Amino acid sequence: MNTIKLLFVISLFSSCLGQNNNKKNIKMVDISKLDKVSEMLDENLFWKIIDYSKRAESQEKTLISEILKLSPKEIVGFRLRTDKLLFDTYNSQMWCAGYIMNGGCSDDGFEYFRNWVISRGKEVFYKAKENPDSLISQVGNNDFYEFESFWYVALDAFKQKTGKELYDYIDYNKFKTSEGNYPQFKFDWSEERPETMKVICPNLYSKLWN
Repeated sequence: MNTIKLLFVISLFSSCLGQNNNKKNIKMVDISKLDKVSEMLDENLFWKIIDYSKRAESQEKTLISEILKLSPKEIVGFRLRTDKLLFDTYNSQMWCAGYIMNGGCSDDGFEYFRNWVISRGKEVFYKAKENPDSLISQVGNNDFYEFESFWYVALDAFKQKTGKELYDYIDYNKFKTSEGNYPQFKFDWSEERPETMKVICPNLYSKLWN
């Protein structure tokens, strides 16, 4: 084996060893006495984690790392806070913004779009909640404005910390602002009538809609 190949093998072995050690460093927590949770994570702490993660090279990895520092109950609360914010932005106007920004927006795509909006931080989120067209401030070089994996960071962290599935610890009898309870609404815009989209999101429409 030549020197270059030998160095590559050593590097690969060290990398795998490091990954295994990182997994071993996660101390599993006993949650046998944890009741089902309906309490959302403190909102200030939630947004603090989001804002910190935005500055990282990998927001997803940083989110998981930061959420792992929370207690199991708080990790469930992080997911519940996310679900509440998704619930609060499930409406026709926000869907219009997502449709324009991504050149189309399916049911799943709308979930991923709103997760992305949350991932942009408190100020961006609440401005968009009030007026989705304000997301013009976030338009850059992105091809798509979605963040599917954001929806699962708490689930990943909970699994790593407890070995259990987070969904099993949500009290759905008390926590109602979740996906299964989204409100019904009628679309007040359509692609077939682009002028209706322009009324709702004039800036996004002018910049992104062809």
